[in-house]
Amino acid sequence: MFTIRRTRNYADWIKTLKDFRAQARIADRIDRLAAGNPGDVKPVGEGVSELRINYGPGYRVNFVREGLVVYVLLCRGDKSTQEKDIR
Repeated sequence: MFTIRRTRNYADWIKTLKDFRAQARIADRIDRLAAGNPGDVKPVGEGVSELRINYGPGYRVNFVREGLVVYVLLCRGDKSTQEKDIR
């Protein structure tokens, strides 16, 4: 089991999503990440990985794993903003 630390940036973004089903799917994936079952994950460089949520526009949640215990959520976006979010 991992501890999830969400950045303010992420918290602000998730609140702005008007699609409540998308919010629920993203929250479910983060819960699965905490349980050690991240699902569809892709490394994007320099220790950053992204959760790929195949719903709606294709949401992406970037995170860094620090040690074996903590995941820190960094950025957010969907497939259309992927390159910008990675930078």
